[in-house]
Amino acid sequence: MMIHEITSVVGRHKSRKRVGRGRGSGVGKTSGRGHNGAASRAGYSRKLAFEGGQMPYFRRLPKRGFTNVNFRTLFWIVNLGSIIDHPSFKNGGDITSEALINAGLIRDSKRPLKILGGLGEDRESLGVKLNVNAARVTANARKLIEEAGGSVTETGTRRDRVRGIDRDSSDRTPSNLTKKLNRGNKKKK
Repeated sequence: MMIHEITSVVGRHKSRKRVGRGRGSGVGKTSGRGHNGAASRAGYSRKLAFEGGQMPYFRRLPKRGFTNVNFRTLFWIVNLGSIIDHPSFKNGGDITSEALINAGLIRDSKRPLKILGGLGEDRESLGVKLNVNAARVTANARKLIEEAGGSVTETGTRRDRVRGIDRDSSDRTPSNLTKKLNRGNKKKK
């Protein structure tokens, strides 16, 4: 049988493995279960990370410090070069998450959108007018878009909105400081 002869009909049903049917089958005598021990008996199941009683791997590793990796914000990242190379945006237009999903440049709107200023090696300027509406736009991308006559609206992420950061203004200090950030500023009586 050749790979081009495999169809949906041919590969649909796989015959079950018959164990304990003599030496010639390759799975005779102990039926592929090795010799004695718990694993050779019926009804055996082991814990996922069980290593036979020795100290498990996750307990051999040292515990060190704290990580913020669970709290990071993942973005859909798109370069300006990729946008203007796409036929939908050759003559400019509105750049939103929905427009980029329809163009196939990002997968969905579950993550916030970030626009980068990479144009590619063959270009130095944008050349088309783009109206960008994204959670984040890099400084280089903003400069290129505004030089070409376009506009940029940064909506910010959920974290920006909670902290009261206006991404479109030049002053991006948080207006809603949390108790944790204000902890050291208590007035002494």
